[in-house]
Amino acid sequence: MVNSSPAVAAHAEGEEIEVLESTDVLPVAPEDQWKSLFDKYDPENSGFISTERFRDLLAAHGSELDPHKLEVLLALADGNADGKICYQDFVNLVSSADELEMSNKRSNSFRRAILQGSRQLRNSALREEVGLGLSRRLVRHVAYETLPREVDRKWYFDSYTYCPPPWLMLVITIAEVVVFIYYGLQLNRWVLQVSSPYFLKGPLPYHPQLRVQAWRYLSYIFMHAGIEHLGLNMAMQLLVGVPLEMVHGALRIGLVYVCGVLAGSLAVSVTDMTAPVVGSSGGVYALVSAHLANVVMVIGKSLYSYNGTLRNCDLVWSETFSVSAVSVEFGRAVWLRFYPPAFPPCPNPSFVAHLGGVAVGLTLGVVVLQNYEQRLQEQSLFWIFFSVYTLFILCGIFWNIFAYNLLDVKLPPPP
Repeated sequence: MVNSSPAVAAHAEGEEIEVLESTDVLPVAPEDQWKSLFDKYDPENSGFISTERFRDLLAAHGSELDPHKLEVLLALADGNADGKICYQDFVNLVSSADELEMSNKRSNSFRRAILQGSRQLRNSALREEVGLGLSRRLVRHVAYETLPREVDRKWYFDSYTYCPPPWLMLVITIAEVVVFIYYGLQLNRWVLQVSSPYFLKGPLPYHPQLRVQAWRYLSYIFMHAGIEHLGLNMAMQLLVGVPLEMVHGALRIGLVYVCGVLAGSLAVSVTDMTAPVVGSSGGVYALVSAHLANVVMVIGKSLYSYNGTLRNCDLVWSETFSVSAVSVEFGRAVWLRFYPPAFPPCPNPSFVAHLGGVAVGLTLGVVVLQNYEQRLQEQSLFWIFFSVYTLFILCGIFWNIFAYNLLDVKLPPPP
């Protein structure tokens, strides 16, 4: 698209800034032309231009843009919290406008929200809004814990209504606590319950001798090796899973969680064939790894400007807690697996379920959580990963039917 608008002068900080001639192009220029256009508005070669200069740039070179796309660009620029834009921001803004205009990945409600700008929060971060009640402060906190982009945070803050509430992670956590208390009273043991000879006799844990009972590939999440195991999983489900559910909804979070749980038990049945499985770590690790990977991917795109300048980056406490909790919990699981079992020859529960959850989170989970407003049925990458996951499940099922006999695996006796 060729821009035929006349050259104009943009003023900032008392200096006259040279702009491109009428032959310059804006919406579909190659990389070097993007760079040339940006540098015209950055005579100090600082790597940044203010949002005011960016608006001047659009005024000078946006007359040939579709009015709707121009309005989207202005709204996205207003959503910038810094008041300044680096080169990568500049490219991302134009790309975002193209995506919103040319694709149908975002819903109409998101389009309307972008076009409405950022309410009274223009050119200021959502964190700076004052006078909020407790519930609105909670929503703002969740926005900063789960969404790396300021424009998405503001849109989520404006649209969230607590309807429906985040019930799924709460229900699962409560059920796990109830089951743990029940077995704690039955076994008269609260720490390292797995060392009790009656721990695996119930209908919930996965045991290789009982793998024909298909529900155990999912029900094992309600059994935990001890209070330390339950406590870490509860903390991650409540502090990471609940905010993710508030943003992405129970359907998406449930999909990632259940896929991680199922992948975890099947991974154990394929790679650690003689070990039982307990705990919700497969589902928890799927959520945590998907969230962390999504945050890293988004931050990585905007962490550095084109000249290597470090960009502002919100590293919130949930990411630090998640990494710490995952490290501690995984280390505990590895130690327990190789600790002398209480009832040989059956080994202690396997840690491979954690790795199965991570694999789901880094593939299927990242796609599901990558954009909280995208429709899954319109994402080709989602269906690719979902098909690969389904193939893995089918291979795991056939493995459990035939491989144990073919390999003559010596399984521990039934509990």
